[in-house]
Amino acid sequence: MAKTSPTKPEVVSREAAARRIVEVAKTIHTDIVKKHRKPTMKFPVRSLSNVKYDPRRGHFEILNKISTRTLSYNTVKTFAQSVRLLATTKNDLLDRDDIAGKREIYYNSKSWGECRFDQQPESDTLLDDIEAMLGINREQLGYIPEERGGDVCGRLTVVDRDPASGKDIRIDCWKLGTGAWSIPSRVEHLRFQTKAKFVLVVETSSLFQRLVHHRFYETANCILISMSGVPTRACRRFIRRLADDQNIPVLAFTDGDPYGYCNIYRTLKAGSGQAAHINRYFCVPQVHYLGVTPQDIIDYNLEDATHPLEDVDIKRAKDALKNDPFIKHHKEWQKALEQMLKMGVRIEQQAFAKHGLNFVLESYLPDKLKKKAFLP
Repeated sequence: MAKTSPTKPEVVSREAAARRIVEVAKTIHTDIVKKHRKPTMKFPVRSLSNVKYDPRRGHFEILNKISTRTLSYNTVKTFAQSVRLLATTKNDLLDRDDIAGKREIYYNSKSWGECRFDQQPESDTLLDDIEAMLGINREQLGYIPEERGGDVCGRLTVVDRDPASGKDIRIDCWKLGTGAWSIPSRVEHLRFQTKAKFVLVVETSSLFQRLVHHRFYETANCILISMSGVPTRACRRFIRRLADDQNIPVLAFTDGDPYGYCNIYRTLKAGSGQAAHINRYFCVPQVHYLGVTPQDIIDYNLEDATHPLEDVDIKRAKDALKNDPFIKHHKEWQKALEQMLKMGVRIEQQAFAKHGLNFVLESYLPDKLKKKAFLP
């Protein structure tokens, strides 16, 4: 297995992002005024067919397929919307150090006259195209995600800042009572202080709450992060920045099913095909998979706490074995998926409650951490 060597991705300043937008505008202006030709904009093709899995960097990378948008009778509205959205990004967000959600941009376009968006999916898609064209993640352009970032608890101090005064605000994630700290939508400015041994990223909020309630982070000397399903961009970026900044190991704990393996974990580890142009910001190549694995079902006598694989599970697993570059690269994951298909069952994190409500934190997790038998 090739060793991953993740490098910290570039954090682009507002000024540098604004300059990139100006460069695009100048190219369009030159095409029209000086070269007397139809202007074009070029975007990377955002699909699994245009990515490769780089085992050295540990994530999906975009290849060279380009989609060209040329100003014509049929594309005039989309072209105008692209230029208008670039102008809004520079003038209203970057130059003013402001923020906006995708929904706000959709409604803001209602003042754009004939180039307004009719439906939000139009503006969402165009924003993704612009993000790919500029090579800058949209959070650095001033766009904030609508979804929550995730929850954090444990041996970690996050240094945030007061947006009004600019002064540091220290959040001690060790002293939050029975709750947890919510990851904000923008995390680039955060700083970290920790003496934890590792980060444990948990799929389900219920299991996360059990670990918090029993202060597992104390006994294991770790940081707990809840993903609540497929982790949001803010959650993934937070974990990546924390892992890079503190050089700390990351372990993932999800349900033992194709969705947990091929969607939740794979997205956290290597990114996705559609987001290959910015995977370097949002994937966590350092992460390894702790469980639940098909072998755990046997090792922990959980055969009667499983569920039969559904058709969608079988299809997802077979598709991953055949088409997913990450799965195809790692024999360990091929073996795990093939074992799961042979057993014909899936298992949830909560299945360990068969042996007692706290078996997962008193026996399973300590045992797995001691063995260090993690999947890549």
